[in-house]
Amino acid sequence: MSWIDLLRMSISNLRRRKLRTFLTILGVVIGTASIVVMISLGLGMQESLYREVEQSGGLTMVKVRGKQAGDTMMYSGDQEKESEKYVKDDTIEELEKLPHVTFVTPVYSTQVMFLKGKYEGYGELVAMNPEGLKAQNIELASGSLPKTNTSHLDLVYGNGIPTMFYEKGSGKGYYDTGELPEIDFAQDPIFMILDQEGYMNQQENSAGGALGGSGADTGESFGGSGREAQAKTVEKHVVMASGIVAGDVDTYNANYYNIYCDLDTLKQMLKKEFAGRAIPGQPTTKSGKPYKEFCYSYAQVKVDELDQVNAVAEMIRGMGYEVETNTEYLETMKSQFAIVQAVLGGIGAVSLLVAAIGIANTMMMSIYERTKEIGVMKVLGCRLSNIRTMFLVEAAAIGLIGGAVGNLLSFGMSGVINFITGSGAAMGFDGNISYIPWWLVLLSMGFAVLVGVTAGYFPARRAMRLSPLAAIRSE
Repeated sequence: MSWIDLLRMSISNLRRRKLRTFLTILGVVIGTASIVVMISLGLGMQESLYREVEQSGGLTMVKVRGKQAGDTMMYSGDQEKESEKYVKDDTIEELEKLPHVTFVTPVYSTQVMFLKGKYEGYGELVAMNPEGLKAQNIELASGSLPKTNTSHLDLVYGNGIPTMFYEKGSGKGYYDTGELPEIDFAQDPIFMILDQEGYMNQQENSAGGALGGSGADTGESFGGSGREAQAKTVEKHVVMASGIVAGDVDTYNANYYNIYCDLDTLKQMLKKEFAGRAIPGQPTTKSGKPYKEFCYSYAQVKVDELDQVNAVAEMIRGMGYEVETNTEYLETMKSQFAIVQAVLGGIGAVSLLVAAIGIANTMMMSIYERTKEIGVMKVLGCRLSNIRTMFLVEAAAIGLIGGAVGNLLSFGMSGVINFITGSGAAMGFDGNISYIPWWLVLLSMGFAVLVGVTAGYFPARRAMRLSPLAAIRSE
């Protein structure tokens, strides 16, 4: 009996009991879709991690932290093991002399406030030199990276910055109203405040003056003292955008909430505004006077080869600084994602196991119904291997059809998940939370066929062992 004959007979037998075949295939469809979607969630998180690492300089970038400097909300590691050294200009020079180091860029991050018409907003200002900004691999929707050594500060706004603006009166923002502020961030000039404490004091004094009649005017006329004098020195810096990070507010990425600027220009502005007093976040002496040297939040070190990253990291740790490498971070997260994928895949595999039981049950019922047919085939000289192959082909066909339809269903479910989560933005992921590569499609279809063949093996063996005479006599 040829393969064509076996295939034709197998398909004919499946069509004979359409409802039973449909229900059996449906079980495989559900099982395959469950496994693919579950694994796709883990793969989506893994892809998001790869993009995040790429946007932070790649696997050869090393982050060096010292004692905290800068008014920032960024996590800076284990506070109990914080370095006693600050990252300063001489630190940068030392790091540049290390072997296998391509370049070193200092980074200073601080919280700033913005004012525009009836809106006020907040954001994380990240200042770097041109080389460091270029290494961030920032994808821009428009404009360019900030220029250095200019008289004004140019900014690159993260695509999520519009969500950080609120109406002054109501305090409502995008997440309250669903409406973005009426600001053209690419074109409109915006006031930026570096001295937030001084600005708040100024607002309190103004409010107090309004309640007390001419108190504010009196304080302004006679010069005031203490907080009032400091409040009057607060500057509102006019800033413009040099570029906008690619993506809308529903597209999360590693630069979503960041605002980038040139480091040298920001340092000049800070030293000018805070002349004679400590810059917020900068260390001070015991007497409260500011340090002579400017201290950075951290430094980024670019290593020439991936194999040398760990060696360079150990040398920097020996200098007394905290070190974070993207390779260590990636390996830690990959091991966690592997556990997540195994758990999610195991949950989906339960559905496919139930489908396998359904296939085995269908094949056994088919044997009982076709016992006489099997006996006739044996009497006519059909080989036992052909009988076994016929049942295995039927089981494989159920697995193949169920796997193919299950993958189509999984693509639809993946699209719905990504739509509901806003392409991962609602979950804090860069990109789609569900990602189905083609290798997963092929692997899942192959697995579905394997499950079908395995489930049909023992019924096929039973069909081979039937006695021809007993089979012919059966009704």
